[in-house]
Amino acid sequence: MRLFAALTMILAFGTAAMAQDLRLCLPLDCTLGETCFIQQYVDTDPGPGARDFTGGPLSYDGHQGTDIRVPDRQAMTDGVPILAPAAGRVRGVRDGVPDGTFPDGQDCGNGVAIDHGNGWETQLCHLSNGSVQVAVGDILRVGQPIAEMGMTGRTQFPHVHITVRQNGTVVDPFTADLWQAEPDYEPGGLLRIGFADAIPDYQQIKDGTAEAETLPVTAPALVLWAYMFGGREGDIIEMTVTDSDGQSVFETEVTLDRTQAQLFRAAGQRLSDPQWQAGRHTGTVVLKRDGVTLDSLVTDIVLGVGP
Repeated sequence: MRLFAALTMILAFGTAAMAQDLRLCLPLDCTLGETCFIQQYVDTDPGPGARDFTGGPLSYDGHQGTDIRVPDRQAMTDGVPILAPAAGRVRGVRDGVPDGTFPDGQDCGNGVAIDHGNGWETQLCHLSNGSVQVAVGDILRVGQPIAEMGMTGRTQFPHVHITVRQNGTVVDPFTADLWQAEPDYEPGGLLRIGFADAIPDYQQIKDGTAEAETLPVTAPALVLWAYMFGGREGDIIEMTVTDSDGQSVFETEVTLDRTQAQLFRAAGQRLSDPQWQAGRHTGTVVLKRDGVTLDSLVTDIVLGVGP
Protein backbone atom coordinates (compact mmCIF):
# COMPACT_ATOMS: atom_id res chain seq x y z
CA MET A 1 0.00 0.00 0.00
CA ARG A 2 2.80 2.42 0.91
CA LEU A 3 4.68 1.53 -2.29
CA PHE A 4 1.55 2.18 -4.35
CA ALA A 5 1.06 5.58 -2.66
CA ALA A 6 4.67 6.56 -3.31
CA LEU A 7 4.44 5.56 -6.97
CA THR A 8 1.20 7.52 -7.30
CA MET A 9 2.92 10.66 -5.93
CA ILE A 10 5.84 10.27 -8.34
CA LEU A 11 3.57 9.74 -11.36
CA ALA A 12 1.35 12.66 -10.35
CA PHE A 13 4.40 14.91 -10.02
CA GLY A 14 5.69 13.84 -13.43
CA THR A 15 2.34 14.46 -15.14
CA ALA A 16 1.93 17.89 -13.54
CA ALA A 17 5.48 18.91 -14.43
CA MET A 18 4.99 17.94 -18.08
CA ALA A 19 1.63 19.69 -18.28
CA GLN A 20 2.91 23.19 -17.55
CA ASP A 21 6.11 25.18 -17.41
CA LEU A 22 7.88 25.92 -14.17
CA ARG A 23 6.27 28.51 -11.91
CA LEU A 24 8.27 29.78 -8.94
CA CYS A 25 7.52 31.14 -5.50
CA LEU A 26 10.07 32.95 -3.37
CA PRO A 27 12.31 30.37 -1.68
CA LEU A 28 11.83 32.03 1.72
CA ASP A 29 8.88 33.48 3.63
CA CYS A 30 9.55 37.21 3.79
CA THR A 31 8.28 40.61 2.73
CA LEU A 32 10.40 42.06 -0.06
CA GLY A 33 11.58 45.56 0.69
CA GLU A 34 11.01 45.10 4.44
CA THR A 35 12.44 41.84 5.79
CA CYS A 36 14.27 40.67 2.66
CA PHE A 37 15.75 42.23 -0.46
CA ILE A 38 16.95 41.04 -3.87
CA GLN A 39 20.51 42.32 -4.01
CA GLN A 40 21.77 40.61 -7.17
CA TYR A 41 20.24 39.17 -10.33
CA VAL A 42 21.43 36.97 -13.19
CA ASP A 43 24.15 38.64 -15.26
CA THR A 44 22.63 39.33 -18.68
CA ASP A 45 25.78 40.90 -20.15
CA PRO A 46 27.42 38.40 -22.53
CA GLY A 47 30.79 40.17 -22.25
CA PRO A 48 33.14 40.83 -19.36
CA GLY A 49 30.83 43.42 -17.79
CA ALA A 50 27.71 42.81 -15.71
CA ARG A 51 24.14 44.05 -15.77
CA ASP A 52 20.81 42.81 -14.44
CA PHE A 53 17.73 42.19 -16.59
CA THR A 54 16.78 45.89 -16.48
CA GLY A 55 20.23 47.00 -17.62
CA GLY A 56 21.08 48.09 -14.07
CA PRO A 57 24.21 47.18 -12.09
CA LEU A 58 22.67 44.72 -9.60
CA SER A 59 24.76 41.74 -10.70
CA TYR A 60 28.38 40.77 -11.21
CA ASP A 61 30.25 39.17 -14.09
CA GLY A 62 29.07 35.62 -14.67
CA HIS A 63 26.47 35.58 -11.87
CA GLN A 64 24.00 32.79 -12.61
CA GLY A 65 21.26 33.28 -10.04
CA THR A 66 19.08 35.56 -7.94
CA ASP A 67 20.35 36.51 -4.47
CA ILE A 68 17.65 37.20 -1.87
CA ARG A 69 19.13 38.54 1.35
CA VAL A 70 18.09 39.48 4.88
CA PRO A 71 19.35 42.76 6.41
CA ASP A 72 22.19 41.37 8.52
CA ARG A 73 23.65 38.30 10.20
CA GLN A 74 21.48 38.74 13.30
CA ALA A 75 18.37 38.35 11.14
CA MET A 76 19.91 35.18 9.67
CA THR A 77 20.86 33.83 13.11
CA ASP A 78 17.26 34.19 14.24
CA GLY A 79 16.48 31.46 11.68
CA VAL A 80 15.33 31.93 8.08
CA PRO A 81 13.66 28.81 6.63
CA ILE A 82 14.48 28.11 2.97
CA LEU A 83 11.52 26.76 1.00
CA ALA A 84 11.07 24.67 -2.12
CA PRO A 85 10.30 27.24 -4.85
CA ALA A 86 8.17 24.70 -6.76
CA ALA A 87 7.09 21.08 -6.48
CA GLY A 88 9.74 18.60 -7.49
CA ARG A 89 12.09 15.78 -6.61
CA VAL A 90 15.40 16.29 -4.78
CA ARG A 91 18.20 15.55 -7.23
CA GLY A 92 21.20 16.46 -5.12
CA VAL A 93 22.16 17.58 -1.62
CA ARG A 94 25.31 18.92 0.02
CA ASP A 95 25.52 19.51 3.77
CA GLY A 96 28.42 19.57 6.20
CA VAL A 97 30.21 22.70 4.94
CA PRO A 98 30.93 24.80 8.06
CA ASP A 99 29.30 28.23 8.18
CA GLY A 100 31.65 31.01 7.16
CA THR A 101 33.86 28.73 5.04
CA PHE A 102 34.47 28.47 1.30
CA PRO A 103 36.04 25.10 0.41
CA ASP A 104 37.79 25.05 -2.96
CA GLY A 105 35.33 24.34 -5.77
CA GLN A 106 32.25 24.69 -3.54
CA ASP A 107 30.92 28.13 -4.48
CA CYS A 108 27.39 27.02 -3.55
CA GLY A 109 28.39 25.85 -0.08
CA ASN A 110 25.63 23.69 1.34
CA GLY A 111 22.87 23.35 -1.23
CA VAL A 112 19.89 21.47 -2.61
CA ALA A 113 19.14 20.78 -6.28
CA ILE A 114 15.52 20.07 -7.23
CA ASP A 115 14.29 18.42 -10.45
CA HIS A 116 10.95 19.95 -11.48
CA GLY A 117 10.43 17.86 -14.60
CA ASN A 118 10.41 18.84 -18.27
CA GLY A 119 14.11 19.68 -18.05
CA TRP A 120 13.63 22.30 -15.32
CA GLU A 121 15.86 22.40 -12.24
CA THR A 122 16.52 24.83 -9.40
CA GLN A 123 19.57 24.99 -7.15
CA LEU A 124 19.49 26.66 -3.74
CA CYS A 125 22.82 27.67 -2.18
CA HIS A 126 24.56 28.99 0.97
CA LEU A 127 22.44 26.92 3.36
CA SER A 128 23.34 26.72 7.04
CA ASN A 129 25.52 23.80 8.10
CA GLY A 130 23.46 20.90 9.44
CA SER A 131 20.13 22.50 8.51
CA VAL A 132 19.25 20.51 5.35
CA GLN A 133 16.05 18.55 6.01
CA VAL A 134 15.72 16.62 2.73
CA ALA A 135 17.48 13.76 0.99
CA VAL A 136 18.02 12.70 -2.62
CA GLY A 137 14.80 11.24 -4.03
CA ASP A 138 12.43 13.11 -1.69
CA ILE A 139 9.28 14.49 -3.34
CA LEU A 140 8.71 18.14 -2.37
CA ARG A 141 5.64 20.32 -2.40
CA VAL A 142 5.89 24.01 -3.20
CA GLY A 143 6.76 26.02 -0.09
CA GLN A 144 8.03 23.02 1.87
CA PRO A 145 10.87 23.90 4.29
CA ILE A 146 14.10 22.28 3.14
CA ALA A 147 16.85 24.04 5.15
CA GLU A 148 17.83 27.34 6.75
CA MET A 149 19.75 30.31 5.35
CA GLY A 150 23.46 30.31 6.13
CA MET A 151 26.76 31.73 4.95
CA THR A 152 28.51 28.76 3.39
CA GLY A 153 30.46 28.82 0.14
CA ARG A 154 31.16 31.96 -1.84
CA THR A 155 29.10 34.61 -0.08
CA GLN A 156 29.76 37.96 1.58
CA PHE A 157 26.30 38.60 2.99
CA PRO A 158 23.42 36.46 4.38
CA HIS A 159 21.24 35.30 1.50
CA VAL A 160 19.86 32.38 -0.45
CA HIS A 161 21.04 32.05 -4.06
CA ILE A 162 18.62 30.41 -6.49
CA THR A 163 19.74 29.31 -9.95
CA VAL A 164 17.19 28.13 -12.51
CA ARG A 165 18.17 25.84 -15.40
CA GLN A 166 16.35 24.17 -18.25
CA ASN A 167 18.16 21.27 -19.88
CA GLY A 168 21.34 22.47 -18.21
CA THR A 169 21.12 26.07 -19.47
CA VAL A 170 20.82 28.92 -16.96
CA VAL A 171 17.51 30.80 -17.25
CA ASP A 172 16.78 34.20 -15.71
CA PRO A 173 13.37 33.78 -14.03
CA PHE A 174 12.61 37.47 -14.62
CA THR A 175 13.14 37.52 -18.39
CA ALA A 176 11.49 34.10 -18.72
CA ASP A 177 8.45 35.15 -16.65
CA LEU A 178 8.70 32.18 -14.29
CA TRP A 179 7.45 33.80 -11.06
CA GLN A 180 3.92 33.09 -9.88
CA ALA A 181 3.92 36.68 -8.61
CA GLU A 182 6.93 38.54 -10.02
CA PRO A 183 8.85 40.45 -7.33
CA ASP A 184 9.08 44.19 -7.80
CA TYR A 185 12.49 45.36 -8.98
CA GLU A 186 14.21 47.49 -6.36
CA PRO A 187 17.22 49.33 -7.85
CA GLY A 188 18.70 49.83 -4.37
CA GLY A 189 17.48 50.55 -0.88
CA LEU A 190 18.07 50.83 2.85
CA LEU A 191 18.67 47.62 4.76
CA ARG A 192 18.86 48.99 8.29
CA ILE A 193 19.47 52.27 10.14
CA GLY A 194 20.38 52.93 13.75
CA PHE A 195 22.01 55.11 16.39
CA ALA A 196 25.39 54.67 18.08
CA ASP A 197 27.74 56.76 20.23
CA ALA A 198 30.48 56.70 17.55
CA ILE A 199 30.85 55.66 13.93
CA PRO A 200 30.34 51.88 14.11
CA ASP A 201 32.71 49.29 12.78
CA TYR A 202 31.43 47.97 9.44
CA GLN A 203 31.51 44.41 10.74
CA GLN A 204 29.19 45.39 13.61
CA ILE A 205 26.71 46.78 11.08
CA LYS A 206 26.87 43.63 8.95
CA ASP A 207 26.47 41.50 12.08
CA GLY A 208 23.44 43.49 13.25
CA THR A 209 25.03 44.54 16.57
CA ALA A 210 25.71 48.24 15.93
CA GLU A 211 22.39 49.73 17.03
CA ALA A 212 21.95 51.33 20.48
CA GLU A 213 18.45 51.67 21.96
CA THR A 214 19.45 54.10 24.72
CA LEU A 215 22.47 56.30 25.44
CA PRO A 216 23.37 58.60 28.35
CA VAL A 217 23.63 62.28 27.58
CA THR A 218 27.22 61.95 28.77
CA ALA A 219 28.03 59.74 25.76
CA PRO A 220 30.64 61.31 23.46
CA ALA A 221 28.32 61.71 20.46
CA LEU A 222 25.08 60.70 18.80
CA VAL A 223 25.70 59.10 15.41
CA LEU A 224 23.02 58.07 12.91
CA TRP A 225 24.12 55.33 10.49
CA ALA A 226 22.56 53.77 7.42
CA TYR A 227 23.28 50.39 5.81
CA MET A 228 22.16 49.97 2.20
CA PHE A 229 22.46 47.96 -1.00
CA GLY A 230 22.64 48.95 -4.65
CA GLY A 231 24.10 52.40 -4.03
CA ARG A 232 25.01 54.31 -7.19
CA GLU A 233 27.34 57.20 -7.83
CA GLY A 234 25.39 60.43 -7.35
CA ASP A 235 22.84 58.99 -4.89
CA ILE A 236 22.03 61.35 -2.02
CA ILE A 237 21.53 60.16 1.55
CA GLU A 238 19.67 62.63 3.76
CA MET A 239 20.04 62.17 7.52
CA THR A 240 17.95 64.05 10.06
CA VAL A 241 17.59 63.82 13.85
CA THR A 242 14.66 65.47 15.62
CA ASP A 243 13.95 65.86 19.36
CA SER A 244 10.80 64.84 21.25
CA ASP A 245 9.10 68.06 20.13
CA GLY A 246 9.79 67.30 16.48
CA GLN A 247 12.42 70.03 16.19
CA SER A 248 15.45 69.29 14.02
CA VAL A 249 18.68 69.15 16.04
CA PHE A 250 20.91 67.66 13.36
CA GLU A 251 20.71 67.23 9.60
CA THR A 252 23.14 66.49 6.80
CA GLU A 253 23.30 64.92 3.37
CA VAL A 254 25.92 62.68 1.80
CA THR A 255 26.47 62.15 -1.93
CA LEU A 256 27.84 58.77 -2.97
CA ASP A 257 30.99 59.03 -5.06
CA ARG A 258 30.87 55.49 -6.49
CA THR A 259 28.58 52.56 -7.19
CA GLN A 260 28.67 49.77 -4.59
CA ALA A 261 26.75 46.54 -4.02
CA GLN A 262 26.47 47.27 -0.28
CA LEU A 263 27.75 50.09 1.90
CA PHE A 264 27.13 52.19 4.99
CA ARG A 265 27.34 55.87 5.82
CA ALA A 266 27.23 57.59 9.21
CA ALA A 267 27.07 61.14 10.57
CA GLY A 268 26.49 62.80 13.93
CA GLN A 269 27.44 65.42 16.49
CA ARG A 270 28.98 65.64 19.96
CA LEU A 271 26.38 65.38 22.72
CA SER A 272 28.16 68.20 24.54
CA ASP A 273 26.66 70.63 22.01
CA PRO A 274 23.88 72.67 23.70
CA GLN A 275 20.95 71.55 21.53
CA TRP A 276 21.02 68.00 22.90
CA GLN A 277 18.71 67.24 25.84
CA ALA A 278 17.49 64.09 27.53
CA GLY A 279 14.49 62.41 25.93
CA ARG A 280 13.46 60.53 22.84
CA HIS A 281 15.10 61.44 19.53
CA THR A 282 14.06 60.27 16.08
CA GLY A 283 16.39 59.54 13.19
CA THR A 284 15.21 59.62 9.58
CA VAL A 285 17.27 58.49 6.58
CA VAL A 286 16.10 59.15 3.00
CA LEU A 287 17.83 57.68 -0.05
CA LYS A 288 17.35 59.73 -3.21
CA ARG A 289 18.35 59.08 -6.82
CA ASP A 290 17.98 61.64 -9.58
CA GLY A 291 15.83 63.79 -7.30
CA VAL A 292 13.39 60.97 -6.52
CA THR A 293 13.04 59.28 -3.12
CA LEU A 294 14.08 55.65 -3.51
CA ASP A 295 13.67 54.54 0.11
CA SER A 296 13.37 55.87 3.65
CA LEU A 297 13.56 54.47 7.19
CA VAL A 298 12.88 55.90 10.65
CA THR A 299 14.29 54.86 14.04
CA ASP A 300 14.49 56.37 17.51
CA ILE A 301 16.61 56.40 20.66
CA VAL A 302 16.21 57.57 24.24
CA LEU A 303 18.91 59.82 25.64
CA GLY A 304 19.05 59.29 29.38
CA VAL A 305 19.97 61.72 32.14
CA GLY A 306 22.96 59.87 33.55
CA PRO A 307 25.66 57.35 32.72
